[in-house]
Amino acid sequence: MIQPAIWPEAGVSTEVLPYFKLSGPVGTSLSRGGLTFASGGSVEVDGYFNLFNLGKWRNLCGLDPISLWLKGKGRFRLTVWLAEPERSVERTFDEIVILDGEFSLPLEGIEIQGSGILFFGLTALAEGEISDFGWITTAPPRRRPDLIISVTTFKREEAVAVTIDRFRRFRAASPLRDHIRMFVADNGQSLTVEPDEAVTIFPNANLGGAGGFSRGLLEARKAGATHCLFMDDDASTHMEAITRTWMFLAYASDPRTAVAGGMLNGDYRWQLWENGAVFDRGCKPLYFGCDLRDRQAVFNMEFETTAPAPSGFYGGWWFFAFPVDKVQHMPFPFFVRGDDVSFSLVNDLRIVTLPGVASAQESFIDKASPQTWYLDMRSHLAHHLSLPQKSISWGKLQRMFFNFYLRTVLRYHYDSLSAVNLAIEDVLRGPQFFAEHADMAQRRRDLKEMTRTEIWTPLSFPPRPRHGRASRPLRALLLMTLNGHLLPFADLFGSDLVVEAWAREDFRQVYGARQITYVNRQRNSTYMVRRSRRRFWQESLRLLKNSFKLRRAYCRLQDEWQGNYPALTSDRFWQEKLKLSAEADRPLKNSGLDLETGT
Repeated sequence: MIQPAIWPEAGVSTEVLPYFKLSGPVGTSLSRGGLTFASGGSVEVDGYFNLFNLGKWRNLCGLDPISLWLKGKGRFRLTVWLAEPERSVERTFDEIVILDGEFSLPLEGIEIQGSGILFFGLTALAEGEISDFGWITTAPPRRRPDLIISVTTFKREEAVAVTIDRFRRFRAASPLRDHIRMFVADNGQSLTVEPDEAVTIFPNANLGGAGGFSRGLLEARKAGATHCLFMDDDASTHMEAITRTWMFLAYASDPRTAVAGGMLNGDYRWQLWENGAVFDRGCKPLYFGCDLRDRQAVFNMEFETTAPAPSGFYGGWWFFAFPVDKVQHMPFPFFVRGDDVSFSLVNDLRIVTLPGVASAQESFIDKASPQTWYLDMRSHLAHHLSLPQKSISWGKLQRMFFNFYLRTVLRYHYDSLSAVNLAIEDVLRGPQFFAEHADMAQRRRDLKEMTRTEIWTPLSFPPRPRHGRASRPLRALLLMTLNGHLLPFADLFGSDLVVEAWAREDFRQVYGARQITYVNRQRNSTYMVRRSRRRFWQESLRLLKNSFKLRRAYCRLQDEWQGNYPALTSDRFWQEKLKLSAEADRPLKNSGLDLETGT
């Protein structure tokens, strides 16, 4: 079965419409899946998790023939539809069928113009049930991937134990059991889970996600795996997504094919946070906010993603599967944030997204902090300096700086602006700094000490939001004066606002404020920032100074970063950092890293 059914599941998503649409007397079981019908009940299996993107399978796998497979009993009207862009939906099958066990419907002679989606519906003509369904083919696979699922964890014993248990139960029942295993890089060296043939635990040095996933990839190579899947330790994804990924990799005509999972908004699991992303002077999620309950929105997304991915496309490491032999560069030692971007951009992979292959993630709304600003700025700058395909002019780089500057200073986030400055200064130190501080231990301490105001403080009764949006003329004046920083005596006027964390990027919410209190998503913590002309000038002049330094050294830094990037992404570099090699090679030197790849 190339695409098994996915059912609503506690811990991933209990929404119904992203899976299928129920009408009349029909229900589904949250614990075991399946559909139970009384006469007249109907279901349309057209949701993001269960539609079949025929265009992707045809274009990227050359797949033909295809069949719909059902398992159940009862008398039904079965309809199969074909949806194509800018055309009415067409019925390709509409007949009465009697089910008494397994049923297969070959779908032959379907012509599409590049993009096309298949979905089906059932209407019960008497009592009945559907225990399972899926899409199958009689065509043999091009390859049989040996897939290692690489999980990195740090002192999240309970979450990763649940993931391991879910995987073991899934693997035991899967026909792919001999071709899938899980490797866990335990960066906290605190797991007590017993290993077995399905799961291997590797105590690992805490070098962040980059170090953990590098360990997983090194071990996957040693084990002879053909493919590796980087996955989050809480694995808030349907295990059937692993089967779909394995099957697509098995049939893909291009051996460079990689699969990037989407991200579901952990607060609203009917909403996509991203379905892949593009890096261009910033990380830009694709299909942000797509409502998975809206069939047409989902269809349009699938039509569009059937085409080749745009330039700068990358996949997040909450779910990213790729062929091991196509990896020429290991992860860059960013610790966290940015390693998945550079990995996708520098390796020659053809990245695709698949319907239903997604992971639910906690909201990023409350996670922004000076540390994340530091990590984002240094990785963004490093990408543009080290990757020739992302080399940009000095003017464009300045616009990236200015974007970071406005997003911090207009909201009085001087701690974050200070972190941005520190990131630029560290990049100016050259790639050797990253080699020597792969564990980021000192920088994490530094950032903690320099964070003075942007610290969430628990409160029993946080204040209610108080908005004070300024008029349009006043907003224009405030924007020109950087929200009052350039106005004399600005600290003597302005309102005291209370703003929810989700609005931190909406500057219109805070124009004219003198003091801003931010309330977190759970409404149990706050932090307060206040306009400070002293800190404004201190960090603004520091940024200006750093900008001039970078300008003077720009060409030299590009040569240094591009020249040393291969050594910092080599097998040997990570073997030494993780203390895996029996004998250390000569150390990296500031005057020029060894450029051998180590592969």
